[in-house]
Amino acid sequence: MSFVPASVLLRAAQSGGYAVGAFNCSNMEIMQAIVRAAEAEKAPVILQVSQGAIKYAGLEYLVAMARAAARQAAVPIALHLDHGTDVGLILECVQAGFSSVMFDGSKLPLEQNIVLTRQVVEASRRARVSVEAELGRISGAEDDIAVGEHEALFTDPEEARFFVEQTGVDSLAVAIGTAHGRYRGEPKLDFERLSRISSSISTPIVLHGSSGVPDEAIREAIKRGVRKINIDTDIRQAFIGAVRQALAKDPEEIDPRKILGPAREAATEVIRGKIRLFGSSGKAEFFHGNRVLGG
Repeated sequence: MSFVPASVLLRAAQSGGYAVGAFNCSNMEIMQAIVRAAEAEKAPVILQVSQGAIKYAGLEYLVAMARAAARQAAVPIALHLDHGTDVGLILECVQAGFSSVMFDGSKLPLEQNIVLTRQVVEASRRARVSVEAELGRISGAEDDIAVGEHEALFTDPEEARFFVEQTGVDSLAVAIGTAHGRYRGEPKLDFERLSRISSSISTPIVLHGSSGVPDEAIREAIKRGVRKINIDTDIRQAFIGAVRQALAKDPEEIDPRKILGPAREAATEVIRGKIRLFGSSGKAEFFHGNRVLGG
């Protein structure tokens, strides 16, 4: 099976009233955990790599691993660039075979964000690659993206409508109170703002910074129109926690498989739980035999 455009997965989620999990990875074990979890739950899934992951593992390595996963998987998989701020790198990802890219111009003035996003959309359309954009700033830090709390700006519903009309993006990441990285205290999401945004645009809405958000808040966000949910920190915490346990159990262990294997299993269980929470378990069956998979 080839990569599926993320827009295909999100349109189905829009129709079905659920969200698709988008899980970040930067190594083989976490990528395997994502795919194993998706197959166990019979769910469509989005493999996400960030600019930082590309710097760490290399673009060719990540694409090759993801292609191997997609060929063997029994579920639809999209390969997505998360938080792309470098247009040159975004176009490299399009050429390398990604089925989805994100241009993050959220720190730019609105007009400049629109101009550059439209350029990415036009270039990506020719390759049948989906484009996600961001409007409003989500606080916190993730790889080389950092936004202070004082800089975080919530998404304006009217600006969201105008932005989508002007750019033609396939999905829009919005700022409603989530943050990247670990939370200090419980996040408070602006659900009324989310409802106004959802009423203003028909484009699927993306929620970034979703690790650590209470389950009930995630369910409410899905009810109000969120169709793609990004998870990174929860996976890292489960993975590294299992590594620490393995090393504490046997500090003399030198076989990476005996350290990273349990970490992969711990990550798989966390991801399975997220997939169930998002309501996408069993939704892969919709795509079997569907011609739309030729992304």
